[in-house]
Amino acid sequence: MSAAPLLSLEDVVVRFPLRRTVMDRLARRPARAVHALNGVRLDLHRGETLGLVGESGCGKSTLARAVVRLLDPDDGRVRFEGQDIAGLVGAARRGFNKRVQMVFQDPYGSLNPRMTVRQVLHEALSVHRMRPRAAIPGRIAELLDLVRLPPDSADRLPHQFSGGQRQRIGIARALAVEPDLLVADELVSALDVSVQAQVVNLLLDLQGRLGLTVLFVAHDLRLVRHISHRVAVMYLGSVMEVGDTEALFSAPRHPYTRALLDAAPDLDPARRTAVAAARGELPSPLAVPSGCPFHTRCPHAFDRCRTERPVLAPRGPAGRAACHLEGFGAPA
Repeated sequence: MSAAPLLSLEDVVVRFPLRRTVMDRLARRPARAVHALNGVRLDLHRGETLGLVGESGCGKSTLARAVVRLLDPDDGRVRFEGQDIAGLVGAARRGFNKRVQMVFQDPYGSLNPRMTVRQVLHEALSVHRMRPRAAIPGRIAELLDLVRLPPDSADRLPHQFSGGQRQRIGIARALAVEPDLLVADELVSALDVSVQAQVVNLLLDLQGRLGLTVLFVAHDLRLVRHISHRVAVMYLGSVMEVGDTEALFSAPRHPYTRALLDAAPDLDPARRTAVAAARGELPSPLAVPSGCPFHTRCPHAFDRCRTERPVLAPRGPAGRAACHLEGFGAPA
């Protein structure tokens, strides 16, 4: 894509310091921290859906929160339309908050249990001055129709809805301020499989109709493949591979991506494999391995992998991978 990205992460680092105990101080142990993001570089282009996948604890949700500025990086920059969001204050900060919205994993926890849907949407519309007061009821009706909820939903409380319906309310609240970028953090992971498909298809429809840019954070590869134009694969706080969805799923250029795909359940016995794609246990984010963070589990690791951290480099026609194995995943 030649156009400038809507959102860019430039070497973003996020650490969560651990509280030092009395014994740590007496033993003079150095301070420790969870290394959640380790120099992440990633672009998100206007109008696309970028899927973000990886094992639990790899930093996906931390990255999502850094994008919407629920937390600030310890190093690096997050840029929105070229502007460092850490420097936004006052009206500029409020404008950013309106243009970049997040839908959370737990729809019940993110909704005020004492407010009706009408009150939730009215608050979003009035605080951000999206409509004149007289036009707000009509806009609430439009938003409910947009997320396929019946009109009588407006006067009900969150506990009166199913999980999938509550997620639709969360999406409606985010759309009320007419954002450019929607961050969906594990949007459907708490829902039944049948409901997951409905919510994901709704998001696909909204993305097309409204021209939304979407960062879709998930661990379900099947859903990510269905909804995303491109996919970024994370491991221990680093992006291992990023590329066009079908190319990445059909010919992954990083051993970790291959491991994720091989570990995913497949109903077709002919496509199952008995070869171990990754060995050993996931290292602790308190002590990320030197060199390539995946080298302790990679069946292809060699000496360079243990000492030199690979950078994201072009691989194939439309992808990048952080791997020293130049030919990995290339067609034979």
